[in-house]
Amino acid sequence: MNEAASRRTRTIDSVNPASGEILARFDEHQPHEIEQALENAARAQRQWARVPIAERVTLLSRAAKVLRERKSHYAALITLEMGKPIAEAEAEVEKCAWNCDFYAEKAEGFLATEPVSSNASDSMVVFDPLGVVLAIMPWNFPFWQFFRFAAPALAAGNGAILKHASNVPQCALAIEEVMREAGAPSGLFRTLLIGASAVEGLIDDPRIAAVTLTGSTEVGSLVASQAGRQIKKQVLELGGSDPFIVLADADVEEAAAVAARARFQNVGQSCIAAKRFIVEESVADAFLAALCARVKDFVVGDPMSRDCNIGPMARANLRDDLHSQIERSVAAGAELRLGGHPMDRPGFFYAPTVLDRVTPNMPAFAEETFGPAAAVIRVRDAEQAVALANATEYGLGAALWTRDLDKARVLARRIEAGAVFINGMVASDPRLPFGGIKKSGYGRELGVFGIREFTNIKTIWIGPARDATRVNLSE
Repeated sequence: MNEAASRRTRTIDSVNPASGEILARFDEHQPHEIEQALENAARAQRQWARVPIAERVTLLSRAAKVLRERKSHYAALITLEMGKPIAEAEAEVEKCAWNCDFYAEKAEGFLATEPVSSNASDSMVVFDPLGVVLAIMPWNFPFWQFFRFAAPALAAGNGAILKHASNVPQCALAIEEVMREAGAPSGLFRTLLIGASAVEGLIDDPRIAAVTLTGSTEVGSLVASQAGRQIKKQVLELGGSDPFIVLADADVEEAAAVAARARFQNVGQSCIAAKRFIVEESVADAFLAALCARVKDFVVGDPMSRDCNIGPMARANLRDDLHSQIERSVAAGAELRLGGHPMDRPGFFYAPTVLDRVTPNMPAFAEETFGPAAAVIRVRDAEQAVALANATEYGLGAALWTRDLDKARVLARRIEAGAVFINGMVASDPRLPFGGIKKSGYGRELGVFGIREFTNIKTIWIGPARDATRVNLSE
């Protein structure tokens, strides 16, 4: 079979992780369809860039309305395709609507021309769109990850092409439906159902101006190198191994209650989930007991049930990888307190797991664990807690629990992460910038910083200069 014929037979399957059954099957888009999508997006974006921001943001308001009106339908798709408990899926759709509303209200101010005092008769900074942005998005928050990027990017005047994770094709097509129903100009946004092998060609295409990726560090490195060869802007939100520090003076019961939610929400499949629980020795037993009590109360089962706290993991290989990390950590000396095994039932379920006495040489500390497993690390004091929090190649988020807020503010500045939440759970919020450092990526989403990532921050200088002798002509 030649390459063209082989490509025509490639399909993308939607699989229910709670049962393993195939829900739907889709043909990959063909090269001529990809070409048409790029041409249409480039054309539509040039026109969209000339639309005043006050008019552009009405698209976001309409998208928010569609999301809320069809929340139950879209939440069910999320749950069926990747296993998120239905209540969490509904909250995800609602958060997308909130983000659209936020930028509908704030975008015009965030992108307003900024006067700058200089030696010119007038000078300013303006924010022009870059063009069409390729969005490579993951399965774990299949709606939120897209709308987190798209609401500010579209408000700024950009277009978008979505290459979604191949295990959530129905969600990817539903997102296209949202934008279509909201009245997006024809071609401005398009979902492409394609495999990973087609991504490099999209990045290389001159009609793609920039790339945003949420995904693993390994994929981020590959995409960054491909985009870098073309000198194209990237925003990368990658893996995380977030520390959750509990100091001796913390409210231990409250910290444990939040810890259980922070680790096991979305079945533990979140880049910013708390993963390493670094606890001062004097309160470690109390914290561990409170955490285990919370985890024991979780209901594992059908994610379409409103009683369910823990659904299946999204794919069998993810469950198997997590189990390997747990087994290797126990073999290295970690103490298994709860769980630690795949569940004997259809689908890709893994028992909620708690490990104690984890140390830096163990996979549960050194690697990103992407599933329902918490690792408790005991430390002698706050100094060692911060040192171990920073002893990772990741730097996405961190949580710090203490009643001493003055001390917390000092320690927060020493923690190497894109966000530090004191006495609270790390979460993305449209009002605040979101992103990481080190191998957790670069660039920011959300807030004023996020909307400016995919703009040309342009200086406009109007002469004549008031004091020409002060201008350095060599620069």
